[in-house]
Amino acid sequence: MPTAAEVRAQLTGPGGMFEITTATVNGVEVQTYAERMASLRQIPELSLLRGDQVFLRYGDEDWTFERFITTANGVGHALRDPVAEGGAGVAHGDRVAVLSQNNPEWRLTFWAAVTGGAILVGLNGWWKAEEVVYGLQDSGAKVLVADRKRFERIADQLDECPDLERIYLTRDCDPADFADVVGDAHRDKLHRFDELMAEPTTEFLDAPIDEDDVAVIFYSSGTTGKPKGIMSTHRNMIANLQNTIFSTVAASMLDPDAGNALDGEAADQTVSLFTSPLFHVSGCHSGLVVGMLAGLRLVMPVGKFEPEAALRTIQEEGVNIWAAVPTMIWRVCEHPDRHDYDTSSVTTVAFGGSPSAEELQRKIADTFPNVKSTSNAYGLTETSSVATVNSGENAKRKPTSVGPPVPTVEIQVVDGAGGALPTGEVGEICVKGPIVMKGYWNKPEATAETIVDGWLRTGDIGYVDDEGFVFITDRKKDMIIRGGENIYCVEIEERLVQHDAIADAAVIGVPHPELGEEVKAVVQIEADHDMTEAEVKQWVAEGLANFKVPAYVELQRDKLPRNASGKLLKNVLRGEGVVSFEETM
Repeated sequence: MPTAAEVRAQLTGPGGMFEITTATVNGVEVQTYAERMASLRQIPELSLLRGDQVFLRYGDEDWTFERFITTANGVGHALRDPVAEGGAGVAHGDRVAVLSQNNPEWRLTFWAAVTGGAILVGLNGWWKAEEVVYGLQDSGAKVLVADRKRFERIADQLDECPDLERIYLTRDCDPADFADVVGDAHRDKLHRFDELMAEPTTEFLDAPIDEDDVAVIFYSSGTTGKPKGIMSTHRNMIANLQNTIFSTVAASMLDPDAGNALDGEAADQTVSLFTSPLFHVSGCHSGLVVGMLAGLRLVMPVGKFEPEAALRTIQEEGVNIWAAVPTMIWRVCEHPDRHDYDTSSVTTVAFGGSPSAEELQRKIADTFPNVKSTSNAYGLTETSSVATVNSGENAKRKPTSVGPPVPTVEIQVVDGAGGALPTGEVGEICVKGPIVMKGYWNKPEATAETIVDGWLRTGDIGYVDDEGFVFITDRKKDMIIRGGENIYCVEIEERLVQHDAIADAAVIGVPHPELGEEVKAVVQIEADHDMTEAEVKQWVAEGLANFKVPAYVELQRDKLPRNASGKLLKNVLRGEGVVSFEETM
């Protein structure tokens, strides 16, 4: 059996399937694949050959590859057509925003925009009205595609969005319902999305697209200040696609019994449960884009995520792959009726950045008896999704690691002054490669602060071991310095959430006159459990050093404040801010 290093060398070396070379991107030399697509448009061009194979199942509605791609082409032509001819007049580089739950219209708009050289703006579906208006203003979106629930939030605020020329409402919505709300000045902007779908075609738009043209703008979670628009280019998204395919091919070579989860030529089409929001890079870049090229059947439940509905879908659809945020997987794996459903079809479960990966892997094995592969990935919106992956035997051997970097990606750990640190030393994680964003939309100063000589400063604290595996220990500003001792909050949080009575936990530093800072834990107790402050402290003390035991414990039944990406809003817990949005999807 070859080693991981041997497989990597075979695949990425000269003449290999994933041969690596170098290219200059934004004035910086980075590693890249020698053979790569020139733009995202080549993906549907290839996938159209799959014809009547089902690409998307949305509720009871099936979209074959041919139906989906020809419809997306039709939408693209309709968006590009001049306004005088009934189109939207979208030109190269114009922004087309989507504000919607996961649905076919979201996906169709994405492919229609990016294959024509426009920029898709994925607005956060959980945002409140003020944030949506900000996103439309900041991006200068010319077109908006929205569903009823979310358009209702901003229908009376269109005066604040002067760049917005056309609004297409999804099939659950009649523009006439909003005629009075939007007023005379904006009534003519309202259209049905069905208008864009009227003329499917196999003809792709022929607008020239450069690798480094911006494909999408997704907004940061906004834990501090206003959200920043993160620009992913066609190069970024193609690199993430190839990195993902490399990872699955390499995994299948290391463990042939596990198979290739993305084998589009398999006798039976692979079925993937799609629950990640499309306005996240995990849903768009690693789900939608990868799924199309790999020939997956993407099963997308309608509406808000519910664990029992996910279990039912897995059983009824024979789901093979599920990639999701850890919270969703936890909820399914802890559902009291999980063993009443047949989950034997699931062979691959992937998640990103779980604070308790080892325990989650045990839960997955208990819930999905035939899982052959689990993977824990690390990445940011700024890295166009995945930068490192830990899977297979390595995930079992080093469960707390997020794995080594994927090909074309370099990882460096730096100190406070930006100097490189040696192996094993804890510092800020930096990422370099073709997956690194072009920058923040209209924010050159923020871009310059974040990307230094091609290295993306992630704001995450961690280290790289002697095998090249990355370990994330905390967010940069979450470190507590207590009496000269550095305390990484994530270590205490991991310990806390291992207790059956604790649903969620956050650790923050609070001022102390002598020690500088002291440790405080904010703990959400499970509804059917009870726990005292003393018991919380004792639980931590049994597993960690005394100086890491919280001096203060706050117990609550309510959920802890998290942003749309699932990250704890510790500024809120410190009393420095308010929850800016909540999950309403």
